[in-house]
Amino acid sequence: MTSSRDVMKEISFKLAELTDETLFGDIWERPELSKRDRSLITVAVLQALYRTGQLPGHLNRALENGVTKEELGELITHVAFYAGWPTAANVVPIAKEVFDGRGQ
Repeated sequence: MTSSRDVMKEISFKLAELTDETLFGDIWERPELSKRDRSLITVAVLQALYRTGQLPGHLNRALENGVTKEELGELITHVAFYAGWPTAANVVPIAKEVFDGRGQ
């Protein structure tokens, strides 16, 4: 199976390079916010903007960065009141699939 990063490199090498070097190599590594905090922010923004394609990867990253399943559930609920109920209802099955895939 081809990874999304491989597809990105095939279609837009420069976008893949910027993703690796600038987004994940610089922005995610800046010390002013922890990776845990960056994960919380990223999942909240993806939910609010209804960007569901990126959510599984960032939910997994959040769990790897120390965010708990319970905290992600609370985040989903909190964002629902600011970004709308449909965004939260849409994220719940995505989160369940991620949690189940990790055995959580």
